[in-house]
Amino acid sequence: MSRKGLRVRGCLLILAGVLLAGCQGTGPTSSSEQDYFTWVDDQGRVQQSPIIREPAEKPAADVADHSGESSEPSEPGRTVAPADPEFNLENYPDGNQLERDGYIRPGEPQPYFTWRDAEGNIRVNYYQPDTRSAVEKGRIKPPVELTPASIYQQGNGEAQAAPREGGDPDAFAILGIEQPTESYLVRWQRHCCDSLDTGAAEDWQSGREFGLNIDDASPVHGFITGHSPYLLVRLPTGKAKRGYIMRIRSFAKDGLFVPSAAFLDGNLKPVRVVTDMVADYVPESWHRRGYLEAHVPVFPEHGERWLVIYTRDEDTQGQTVVEGTRGPRAIPHVIRGELSLTELRER
Repeated sequence: MSRKGLRVRGCLLILAGVLLAGCQGTGPTSSSEQDYFTWVDDQGRVQQSPIIREPAEKPAADVADHSGESSEPSEPGRTVAPADPEFNLENYPDGNQLERDGYIRPGEPQPYFTWRDAEGNIRVNYYQPDTRSAVEKGRIKPPVELTPASIYQQGNGEAQAAPREGGDPDAFAILGIEQPTESYLVRWQRHCCDSLDTGAAEDWQSGREFGLNIDDASPVHGFITGHSPYLLVRLPTGKAKRGYIMRIRSFAKDGLFVPSAAFLDGNLKPVRVVTDMVADYVPESWHRRGYLEAHVPVFPEHGERWLVIYTRDEDTQGQTVVEGTRGPRAIPHVIRGELSLTELRER
């Protein structure tokens, strides 16, 4: 063969290699087979090499779904930590949500019970566990919460402070040093209560709610907080009598009587004063009037033998604002009213 023929044949081989490479590059690829591209080297030989492709990046939403993280787009420059294979919401779900679901995790079978009908057939019933408490189900009454109030008694910082000997009141005033003063309970004891008339006292009635009236015929006493009509109640005694919670209700009738309470010992000496009660107002209904309600503990085992119910001058000058059907409504405070007392339970 001549040199001219060899050159023509070499050109044809090169042209054929170029055509094969073009067909390979434009043809469809299969994801299950390895892709190759064909090329011709400098010696005119046809070569094939595998095509190495970079894996396509998954969208941010797919990555978030597989990792268990939130699908919200992350901030620029912020990397999302991958989900922990052990400590995640699937293995450690939210306890409150799990309780609401009856302690049944997603994918777990629902509990069931079997029973036999009248024809002897065994039946299966699935149920959703009720994880509500006995209080939420209404089987028992919720625990009684004591009413917030200011309490003055011996042993809680109310002891009288000893005066400083040789102190100059003027020097104390200049230096800004407060002189020791008598406690509120000591000052209250000076105004009450050995002169109270026990002949008109009411007896405590255990086991039932009993009503009391403070009206024009009620005795009046000059307390440290002002003159006020009062009620004197004889508390139950006995070694077997333990502490209990007293419920006080003051009914709205031409106003509200805001009560304060003082507990006396057997010699009519005050041992505890309860005032500034943050009582709850219960609105009226079709069968009863609205009322203030407070819960106060009683300690007969600590020597409390008498109960004095009175009101303060500052209380009679205020008012209680309640939300009515026509908007806010102000109920004035009065110096007389109707009350009820109840022994709820032993403490």
